[in-house]
Amino acid sequence: MQDQQVNRSTGPASRKQERWLLLLFLLSLPLLNPWVHGDGVGYYAFARAPLIEHSLDFQRDYQYANSNFRDTRLDESGVPKAEFRTATGHLDNHFTVGPAILWTPFLLVAHVGVLLARALGSQVTADGFSAPYRIAIAFGTALYGFLGIVLAFRVARQYVGARWAALAAISVWWASSLPVYMYFNPSWSHAHSAFSVALFLWYWHETRRDRSILQWIFLGAIAGLMLNVYYANFMVLVVLLVEAAGQYPAALRDPSTSKQQVQTLLARHALFTIVAIVCFLPTLITRYVIYGKPFEFGYIPLRDWAWTSPNFLQVLFSANHGLLIWTPLLLFAVAGLFMFWRRNPGVGSAFLAAMMAFYLLIACYPDWAGISSYGNRFFVSLTSLFIVGLAVVLDRVATSFRSPRAATIGVAAVLAFFVLWNMAFMFQWGTHLVPARGPISWSKMIRNQFAVVPREISTKIGNYLFHRSNLMRQIEERDIEQMKKPSEP
Repeated sequence: MQDQQVNRSTGPASRKQERWLLLLFLLSLPLLNPWVHGDGVGYYAFARAPLIEHSLDFQRDYQYANSNFRDTRLDESGVPKAEFRTATGHLDNHFTVGPAILWTPFLLVAHVGVLLARALGSQVTADGFSAPYRIAIAFGTALYGFLGIVLAFRVARQYVGARWAALAAISVWWASSLPVYMYFNPSWSHAHSAFSVALFLWYWHETRRDRSILQWIFLGAIAGLMLNVYYANFMVLVVLLVEAAGQYPAALRDPSTSKQQVQTLLARHALFTIVAIVCFLPTLITRYVIYGKPFEFGYIPLRDWAWTSPNFLQVLFSANHGLLIWTPLLLFAVAGLFMFWRRNPGVGSAFLAAMMAFYLLIACYPDWAGISSYGNRFFVSLTSLFIVGLAVVLDRVATSFRSPRAATIGVAAVLAFFVLWNMAFMFQWGTHLVPARGPISWSKMIRNQFAVVPREISTKIGNYLFHRSNLMRQIEERDIEQMKKPSEP
């Protein structure tokens, strides 16, 4: 059965929808929160320290970090504690280097601008911590997140109408965990991960019918970037296994050419692997420098994972950041991927296998809930797959309406509910009306949605836009208070 594609060309409808997506992105930029916080301290240190310190000495990054991050790692005199020194004498930093790689162009522009400003008499500091640097990485993060959305839209529009692909893109964009890590916590890796996975899947999809040697090289380079950004993205490479599962049997069916075809496939897969490993070297080198071993990643050892008792249901439905109960729109996106598989088995089986492999990995991970997480943040990596899945559902639902106009209005109204619900929930999480860590009380959360959020949101949004430093300080203080209290659903 062949995949059923529509709207393969970039027509006026698709270009119009992309312009709407771009406008929405530009309007969302005031939401950027240029702070380096929590895990983001480790991610950003890999960009700032080489640029400013010309080394991998992260001491100043620790000292400038937010209280929660800093207090556990520094003693009373502000010196890093001995237990955070590795065997090589470096400070522990198990976070990935991929975000730093992607931030580098933005930071270089900011650094040059700061140096020029200082030469003209400005007092702005060129230490990597001042506002120009933080604004640069915040904008870079948001831009990468947006590009990931556009790439997913371009894949989805080849199977459904541009209208439904765009509505799916906007809905997943604003009714998932992505906004938290695209705007509120831009120093974390998740928006970069969404971009790198979207780039890999888009390029794989565009080249899958007849991939040249040069395209195999590019695909390997993208895979290396994707792994540098987030190790769990390794599971997305399952799409190549699904692809190969069809290619090798097909090559063996013709005895006269099977040997040559199999050798060609093996050579190209070997080339892909070599390129991916070479592009993964930034991770291996930094692990060697910091830990003394290139394959010491600083996370929970694989032998301690829950391989025999995965947390399948908890990952999806737990009050402790369950994916489908915190961000319920994704239930329809997941269902859409199964529908896509039935409708377009060639591509759909690869996409579905990637999602299921990623899900299995997270279910086995001891910290599957993400500790401090809005929803299950790990699945932000699969944003592009969720957009494709939801687009298929919307396309199917639209056929039940009497007219395209009625379908658009009805579908948009339902999607708007999910978006508004998610934004109110994000507000609760961001202001600590519900705990950032551990399970929450659903009765309290729902009561807040209708009683507390409408009362407080206008004031808090005003503070967020115009008095952000004070608001962020208050949020940090409330977070510290909650950490000192016993876990409260």
